[in-house]
Amino acid sequence: MQTDVVVIGAGAAGLMCAFTAAARGRKVLLIDHANKAGKKILMSGGGRCNFTNMYTEPANFLSGNPHFCKSALARYTQWDFIEMVGRHGVPYHEKKLGQLFCDNKASDILGMLLDECEQAGVDLRLDTSVQSIEKGELGYLLQSSAGELACQSLVIATGGLSIPTLGASGFGYQVARQFGHSVLPTRAGLVPFTITEPLLKSMCESLSGTSVEDCLVSCNGQSFRENILFTHRGLSGPAILQVSSYWQPGDTIEINLLPHLDLVEWLDEQRGERPNTELKTLLGELFTRKMATLLAEHWFVSKPLKQYSAAELAEIAEKLSNWRVMPAGTEGYRTAEVTIGGVDTREVSSKTMESLKAPGLYFVGEVLDVTGHLGGFNFQWAWASGYAAAQYV
Repeated sequence: MQTDVVVIGAGAAGLMCAFTAAARGRKVLLIDHANKAGKKILMSGGGRCNFTNMYTEPANFLSGNPHFCKSALARYTQWDFIEMVGRHGVPYHEKKLGQLFCDNKASDILGMLLDECEQAGVDLRLDTSVQSIEKGELGYLLQSSAGELACQSLVIATGGLSIPTLGASGFGYQVARQFGHSVLPTRAGLVPFTITEPLLKSMCESLSGTSVEDCLVSCNGQSFRENILFTHRGLSGPAILQVSSYWQPGDTIEINLLPHLDLVEWLDEQRGERPNTELKTLLGELFTRKMATLLAEHWFVSKPLKQYSAAELAEIAEKLSNWRVMPAGTEGYRTAEVTIGGVDTREVSSKTMESLKAPGLYFVGEVLDVTGHLGGFNFQWAWASGYAAAQYV
């Protein structure tokens, strides 16, 4: 079968690229080895799909080549995607921090993308795997479960290694290496931490399911202020997921459990106003009662406030505002929202997403070494990079 463009991977970036290229009059075949398009879209945002962020800018992305993402993000912005969502009548709302979610279900966004594919005439084929790819005289030859496919332009939109149960694989990296590309080391990003240190592990287990609403979590010069969540295996929640992308094995993370309070001053005030109040009772007003009791037992000796010296209160404040934790590791690709690393963007055109090593070969989305923060940024990169490539395939 001969076609102008083959896009491998019917996820966010692949769908965007396919219908945008087809709308330019290109004959596009979109294939995926899964039995359903957009599986990751459907499960994202707790099934509500955090499809973009109103405050998207290059600073929200990690890459070995930080300038690479600027061109695509500038040419297809969050406002462009929001316009399409509005045109399709998909109801949405801002949750917080510019994060936009569907009012109903993530399937609204997937349905919109599939409608666009249908209107543009994209030939979508699922359950289609690729065995081999060769460079031909006029483009690329693919041996697939749907037979031999020939195309002028080949787009790799196969994503990263995160959530293998949804079909994630290293296929895109194999193709990149086959055509002479460097692939930067990959690791799980936006992922919970595991804790093995006995005392802390038992604390996490006891508090499993407990959330602390406003924390400042820091690692390697990066800080995120959001909630954290204790799990039976360690720590999770938005602030933890964000900082995990900057963490390396052996690093310590610092957690300020009460960044909105000047704790030394506040504890001193409380001691003056309520000298007979016990520490654990006071902490119970800031955290859940269970967490307050555990902190008072594990970290401090709980007694009436009047019995603490100024130095002891300062020590309590220091522990609560600078809790240092050394994770044993992360939950890995099994639960990671993204893959950090990937195809080296110094070997890809930032304008067209075309390989600088193999003409006619394009890379879009998560397979590239571009990783967004939590909050809709990775979807915006998928839309922007898919759109950029679609102008040139």
